[in-house]
Amino acid sequence: MLVNIYFKNMRSSEKLKSSLENKLQKYDKFLDSETKVSATFKMVKAGVTLDLVIYFNKNLIKAEETGTDGSNAIDLVLDKIDLQLKKYKAKLQLKGTESIRYDACNQTIDTESEEEKQIVKVKHFALKPMSPSEASLQMELVGHNFFVFLNDETEDVNVIYRRKDGNYGLIEPEL
Repeated sequence: MLVNIYFKNMRSSEKLKSSLENKLQKYDKFLDSETKVSATFKMVKAGVTLDLVIYFNKNLIKAEETGTDGSNAIDLVLDKIDLQLKKYKAKLQLKGTESIRYDACNQTIDTESEEEKQIVKVKHFALKPMSPSEASLQMELVGHNFFVFLNDETEDVNVIYRRKDGNYGLIEPEL
């Protein structure tokens, strides 16, 4: 497993690095040596945020949590990662495809209680050409977290969304 650890708005800490690397070793049993892990510690007002991304088998698992300190953030993020890996394994088993090497977790998952997510609503609407700033205003007016629109500058379909930090993000797909 290739682990890259970054620090933003805080000093690099060998203690946090070694703690995270030690706790990530439990995943060595079921993720191959080509797996890439990117971890970013950020100092925020509420404490320390850890953003952890694991790239494996052409898949991606991401978790972000804020803890009172770095060690607490590590524990919170790894709890989320454990849950996501369990769900991923259960989904693979339901589909009958090969499983990731997940021998480290011997807990059974009640797949009958977790129903397969389905599309329950489909919306059709006309795309109106507008600028990203106009789209953000429309998104606020309808009270959604994202808004699909036709960018009047590029004439492409774009998505504007509200980020966790309160700012906006713009998705510009390339064909």
